[in-house]
Amino acid sequence: MPDDPAHQTAPGAARTTDGPEHSPGLRLAGAAVHLYTASGSVLGLLIVLAAFDGAVETALWLILATLFIDGTDGMLARRFRVKETIPWFDGARMDDIVDYLTYVFAPIVLLWTTDRLPGGALGWVLAALPLLASCYQFCRVDAKTEDHYFLGFPSYWNVVAFYAIILDVGTTGVGIALAVLTVLVFVPVKYVYPSRTKLLQGVNLGLAAVWLVAFAVLIVQYPDPHPVVVAVSMVYLAYYFGVSIWLTVAGSRRRSVSPQGVERAG
Repeated sequence: MPDDPAHQTAPGAARTTDGPEHSPGLRLAGAAVHLYTASGSVLGLLIVLAAFDGAVETALWLILATLFIDGTDGMLARRFRVKETIPWFDGARMDDIVDYLTYVFAPIVLLWTTDRLPGGALGWVLAALPLLASCYQFCRVDAKTEDHYFLGFPSYWNVVAFYAIILDVGTTGVGIALAVLTVLVFVPVKYVYPSRTKLLQGVNLGLAAVWLVAFAVLIVQYPDPHPVVVAVSMVYLAYYFGVSIWLTVAGSRRRSVSPQGVERAG
């Protein structure tokens, strides 16, 4: 899902073309960060082209590249203060557009071209579910919470496509996954935002890095992934969902009890 508040103009702030004076070098760096984010849109096109060409491994490498860009562009945006140097440019909106292409649209195309979806009308419906659910989610103003979590399943359809292909999941399994995860888009579970969630941030980032390495190794091993590498990558997924659910439940319990330990009415 979209990466980063660091790109965004503060809510309610007037956008002007004139900001504080910054060095040309810092402004150029800010523009380069925006270009770096925008490059994901080109990679999204290349994923689609690779999918239609039957170049599955190429498509998976490109998906990995988009994950890396999305995981690092926010950090760079904060480092080079893009909100200050280019205040008239809405980087958050661009990030959402790129993420929809690379996390949602291109992966669904890849699932379609690799025959991971049922034929006929059912296949069309299952392909449409993530596209429509993510349209809704990307337009929610609270899709990212103030304490830096994603609200609802964060449109990781690229990850779904990756495992469907690497593990050679059939159409029934993929269809069930798409249907269940589409429902979870609308369930208000707070999912960890690896690069921004403060709680357990070091662990989250470390495990995410290991997962990305495992992702690359599994592509190299495709179509015969080693069970140990698969297990390592799945451990992170289990951790991610487990911690997200635990934090949501724990947060709900804290909100239902007053500071004095008395339950709030209603």
